[in-house]
Formats: sequence, structure tokens, C-alpha cells
Amino acid sequence: MKVFDRNVVADVLKQGINQLQLELSEAQVEQLLDYLALLNKWNSVYNLTSVRDPMEMVKLHLLDSLTAVPAFKGAANVLDVGAGGGLPGVVLAISRPDMKVSMIDTVHKKTAFLNQVKAELGLGNVTVYTKKVQELEVKTKFDVITSRAFADLSDFVNWSGHLLAEGGQFIALKGTAPAEERERLPAPWKVQKLEPLAVPGLDAERHLVFIQAETK
Repeated sequence: MKVFDRNVVADVLKQGINQLQLELSEAQVEQLLDYLALLNKWNSVYNLTSVRDPMEMVKLHLLDSLTAVPAFKGAANVLDVGAGGGLPGVVLAISRPDMKVSMIDTVHKKTAFLNQVKAELGLGNVTVYTKKVQELEVKTKFDVITSRAFADLSDFVNWSGHLLAEGGQFIALKGTAPAEERERLPAPWKVQKLEPLAVPGLDAERHLVFIQAETK
């Protein structure tokens, strides 16, 4: 496990937040750092992410997820599918305490970690599910369903479409988001917008893929 130097990591995180022009309080920045510290600590045992260096985690995980936060501006109830170590779910929950964030994963170790994060950071807006998304049933459907590098877009919408509220949308965080994958989407789903993202300190392709049902 690499040494977690909170001050150095905090500088990189704060610079990135400034670049993204996100309005986060000091308390929210501290929560993000607490989350990263937990991720770093648990990762050595639970293998939550292949990224081992805390400095890389800041860019590849925190800032990568923070770059997507503005896309959730109008959302009130969000589901993160295949949440893994909590990206983007935990980052969304910290950045938008007014928004309900549910996270689902099939791997018990990962959801145990997410419940630990929820408890230690006092995230009252978070719900964690351990099951396949195909089997999830909820009373209130979600206005946004998101995933980060989770699956083929067709699988993503097929497996979780039953959980999306009418008029809601999918927001997938992707690297390149290949055209053939976007074009293979089953009816009635259609890519409404493809938005390139610039992640501070990261020289890699990132896109948000916005998917909605076509209205007849």
C-alpha cells in the first residue's frame, strides 16, 4: 500500500476542483479525502480498484467522477449500477447531499465497503444494494441511472431499464464510447448526446453518454 499523504493529495484534489469550477465546501473536500483514505486502506485487502497509488486515485477516480457532477444538475434520485468501490456514486453523494444516491453491486466485499463509507462519512442520502440490477425492485423509480466503465451500453439499459422513471435518462461514464456500441442500443433507447470530458491532470479520453427513450 502506498503511503497516503493527505496534504499532497488534498492539494491535487483542490486544484482539480478549482479547474472544474465546482462549488464544494471545505467539509465536502474533507469527506472526499476521507473516502479516498478508506479506499486506499480497504483496497489492499479487498481489491476494490487496480489503481494502487493515492495520487493516481485522485485523478483517475475522484476527479474523473467529479468532472461528471454537473451532468446530474437536475437529478433528485440516482442509481449507480455496478458501483464497485463507489465511483461515481460516493462522489455524487458527497458533492450533492440534496440528491438521493443508491448504489448496487453483486460483490459482497464491495457493498460492505460502501456501507462502511456510508457509516464513517455519515452519508444519509446513500442506499446500498447487494444484488443483480436485473433483480432490483424499488417503490420509487430513478430519474437518472448511471454507471462508470460498467458494461456494454445495450446490457446496461436492458438490465436496468425497468428501474428508470418515465422521462428519466441514463448517464454512462465511458472512456471512448465507441460508435458501434452506441448504435446497437435496443429500441426505444437512443443516445441523445455524447459529451467529451476533460479531467484535470488526466490525458485520456472520457465521455458522458446520455441515453433516453425515444417518444413516439
